[in-house]
Amino acid sequence: MNKKNSLAKIVLLTLEKTVDGYVKFDDFIHNPLLERPVKKSELALVFKRLRENGFVELISDEELAARITDEGKTKALWAKMKLEDEKWDGKWRIIMWDIPEKRRKARDLLRHQLKQLGFIRFQNSIWVSKKNCADLLNEYIKKVGIDEWVSIFESSTIKF
Repeated sequence: MNKKNSLAKIVLLTLEKTVDGYVKFDDFIHNPLLERPVKKSELALVFKRLRENGFVELISDEELAARITDEGKTKALWAKMKLEDEKWDGKWRIIMWDIPEKRRKARDLLRHQLKQLGFIRFQNSIWVSKKNCADLLNEYIKKVGIDEWVSIFESSTIKF
């Protein structure tokens, strides 16, 4: 993970954790999640890129305050799942779907995201992982609007 990418993820994850998704620019300069103090110019560039990609919006020019957007919350959700590297709790997470053809893009996006998280394809529309991410995945599935066609299960055994 390169430095600019990790700083962007920290910004998104910090904004996502706030109650109202609102943080002042200066609050990031000495963020405890960062390994080192950040230069204002470096942070300004990260915010500029996040704004251009629609992940944050500037809400006050005077205070230099930003808020996370819905797209930013989704990006932060996936970043959080990728960062969580905990010991396996002995349960498999199984995601199954029957998403209609009219929602093909959402289905393809879900499949792509599952690959990025390290899920293994069990069958075409059944994927498994040891990652404890059922709650986060469920939140994402609801945000995308495909929850009526997707199910998530947890199991202690799977036979391949």
